[in-house]
Amino acid sequence: MRLFNHERPDGRVCLGAWRAGSMIDLGEGSLIDVIRNSGWERCRALAESARPLGEQVRMLPPIAHPPKILCVGLNYADHRAEARVRPAPAFPDFFVRFASTLVGHGGVLLKPRVSQEFDYEGELAVVIGKGGRAIRKEDALAHVAGYSIFNDASVRDYQFRASQWTWGKNFDATGAFGPELITPDELPRSVKEGLQIQTRINGQVVQSASTADLIFDLPQLIAMASEGMTLEPGDVIVTGTPSGVGMAREPQLFLQAGDMVEVRIEGIGVLRNFVEDEPSSGPVRR
Repeated sequence: MRLFNHERPDGRVCLGAWRAGSMIDLGEGSLIDVIRNSGWERCRALAESARPLGEQVRMLPPIAHPPKILCVGLNYADHRAEARVRPAPAFPDFFVRFASTLVGHGGVLLKPRVSQEFDYEGELAVVIGKGGRAIRKEDALAHVAGYSIFNDASVRDYQFRASQWTWGKNFDATGAFGPELITPDELPRSVKEGLQIQTRINGQVVQSASTADLIFDLPQLIAMASEGMTLEPGDVIVTGTPSGVGMAREPQLFLQAGDMVEVRIEGIGVLRNFVEDEPSSGPVRR
């Protein structure tokens, strides 16, 4: 199934799905409720008679408030090389994002007013369906609810002010997530066999790789993360970005107001966002 969250004009959050190439409305609720309550069959039943949505659909992140967002740094060998860091470690470089940073497909990525180094990072995102602690690598994929796309947009001039990356990864409206959740049965091949991933800026390809090139693959990431913490339904693991980030280019390429950023993953779809300058004052608009 291909499921998503959307917001109706009256502000209500509702669940949606794709049926025969059209977007349909499954009624009030959210994807995390489906995951927590194993509501997949109910969604399939609702989809048989659900009404189509109009052309103007405000997409929300597939999981609006994940219990945890675990990101993985430097998880492609070519990205490690362009970043000029040591050889691959024995354990992933996990760091965290917060739900307050998330925007959905079609939402605006805000270039922080304090930064001149706003970068893009196209990544595969994995949503946990069945929680657990000390999950065996052999069992890890049975814990996956589905897959989505993430743009781990990074504020580089803040990311490297300290030895920890948290500050530069958690500015408001810098984590694009969506457009939908794809259940594993929808994919043409397994993630481990390799799905093409690309990032485009204003139509120009700036990143291109295969998920088969991950240093730590999904079973390893799930097993290693669960060594120290209980994974919960709705947790998101963002698996890392390939080479081609703006910081490593000559000349450097950072996001500017008016840019259109697209992350495409084979079999999953396209996550598209425009960049705007953060307003000089007032609340952040998502």
